[in-house]
Amino acid sequence: MSAELAYGRPVRHRRRYWLRRNLTEAAALGLGVVIVIWTLTPIYNMVAVALESHGDVFTNNIWPAKPSLESFWIVLTQGYWYLEYFWQQFGNSLYVGVITVILTLLIGSLVSFSIGRMRLRHGWLVSNAALLTYVIPSSFLAIPFYRIMQKYGLSNDLWSVIAAEVTFATPYAIFIFQQYAVSIPIELDEAARIDGASPIQVYLHIYLPLMAPALVAVGTYALLLAWNEYLYQFLLLSSKRNMTVPVALAQFLNSDEAPWNYMMATAIVYALPPIAIYYAFRRRMTAGLTMGGVKG
Repeated sequence: MSAELAYGRPVRHRRRYWLRRNLTEAAALGLGVVIVIWTLTPIYNMVAVALESHGDVFTNNIWPAKPSLESFWIVLTQGYWYLEYFWQQFGNSLYVGVITVILTLLIGSLVSFSIGRMRLRHGWLVSNAALLTYVIPSSFLAIPFYRIMQKYGLSNDLWSVIAAEVTFATPYAIFIFQQYAVSIPIELDEAARIDGASPIQVYLHIYLPLMAPALVAVGTYALLLAWNEYLYQFLLLSSKRNMTVPVALAQFLNSDEAPWNYMMATAIVYALPPIAIYYAFRRRMTAGLTMGGVKG
């Protein structure tokens, strides 16, 4: 009898274990499905509205009765008066994003190289002071920043927006570069200097190539920050020719009859470049290029 009881306990324990495991997996799966639906519903609504004709936007149909690509064609051909400068505004967004990425990577990598590789005296003060800029929310600095740009004659200028974006992206870049540079063996720098390489040559030929994954990650962050930012672009850019697409999209709401299908089509077209860039470089973000750099 005792042997049967002893044999039965492990069986009951296994059954309870598998029951708990199945219930946990089912709960996790259900939660995952809810999160996916919650995440994709706004995107689905954007696509559905963009495919509607102008008069059928507010119908109760789950999917457009007669889906059409007319809205996208209107956007691409600038066939609506709010879209008359779309491609120029798209170019402004691209210009701001590219220059922001270049300056952020340049400043962040030079600062991290100077502090971490050249052993800059009191360099930790520079990095900590940069991170302290995140203590104050960027929205609180909008009006002071606007007044500074106005004083220097940079209002309604794309470079004022670039200055703002670089200001907020650089501290993050410095922090990430410093953390990543720890994994790069200092012996590589020392060997290059023994061979006669200058600090600039070490920076260009050793430091930057090995920092490629961090450069891609920070560059993607800086691009998305500049691509999606609205407040500073709204405050600093006023003319339609100098506007970026996020500011121009808000202009749709100023009319008595907002063309929601054109607005959603514009938003989808505007979202394509960062999506393509992210998926093109996502593997480089996690790639380890320092493995086997030094054998010892």
